[in-house]
Amino acid sequence: MYKLLPDTIMGAATCVKRIADSAFIPLDPANTDAQQFAKWLQEGNLPEPVEEGGTVTQEWVTETIAKLLPNG
Repeated sequence: MYKLLPDTIMGAATCVKRIADSAFIPLDPANTDAQQFAKWLQEGNLPEPVEEGGTVTQEWVTETIAKLLPNG
């Protein structure tokens, strides 16, 4: 399971926290943990939103997968 973390300047998530081990994972296609996160998203999973009660849109999921797995 993952949780989105806010970017305090831009207001969009730029990294995720892997809850199992509290690892912070930048949403960078060169990062293998980020690639695993994208594959997890492809399986239909959703991370916890930035704000409690918030939502994670399908548009964000689609864009994030395309960014992290450009050839996937």
